[in-house]
Amino acid sequence: MEYKPRLRAKYKNEVVPALMKQFEFKSIMQVPVIKKICVNQGVGAAIADKKLIDVAISEMTMITGQKPVSTKSKKDISNFKLRKAMPIGVRVTLRGDTMYEFLDRLISVALPRIRDFKGINDKGFDGQGNYTLGVTEQIIFPEINIDKISKIMGYDITFVTSAKNDKEALALLKEFGLPFKNQK
Repeated sequence: MEYKPRLRAKYKNEVVPALMKQFEFKSIMQVPVIKKICVNQGVGAAIADKKLIDVAISEMTMITGQKPVSTKSKKDISNFKLRKAMPIGVRVTLRGDTMYEFLDRLISVALPRIRDFKGINDKGFDGQGNYTLGVTEQIIFPEINIDKISKIMGYDITFVTSAKNDKEALALLKEFGLPFKNQK
C-alpha cells in the first residue's frame, strides 16, 4: 500500500465537496488547490557571520524536509556593508507530498505552540489568491532543539493557490484547517 499524506486525502474527500457547494462550481477542476508553499528566511546578520547561512540551511532542512538554497544579494549597499552575490537568506519551495506534510505539521503542531495564539491574520492575501504568513521564531517547530539554536529567526511562509480571488483562497485555507482569527 502506498503512503498518501493525510491532507491530500482530506482535500479530495472533504475540501472539494465543501468548496463546490459554497461557490457553486460546475466542475471539480474549478475548485482551487494549493500549488506550492514557499518558505523564506532572511538572514541579515550573515553579512558579519558566514556560518549563520549554514545554520539556517540546516534548520530549514529539518523543518521542511527538503534542502533549501541560499539567496544572494543583487547589488552592493555600502551602508549595510553588503556586497553583490553575498548570501543573505535561504528559501525552499515545497510541492506535492512534502508540501502536504509540511502544511499538516504547521497546522496541527507548530501554530498551536505559539505563545498567546489567537489565530492567524487574514490580511496576508495579495489579491490574486495567494497568502503569506510570517512566523517570528523557528522554535515553534518541534524539529528544532531549543538548546542548540544560536539566534532566534523568523520565516515567511507563502501559500500559492490556483484561486481566482482572495475569498476563494480564504475558504480553501480554512477548509484545510488554518486557524484564522474570528472576524466580527
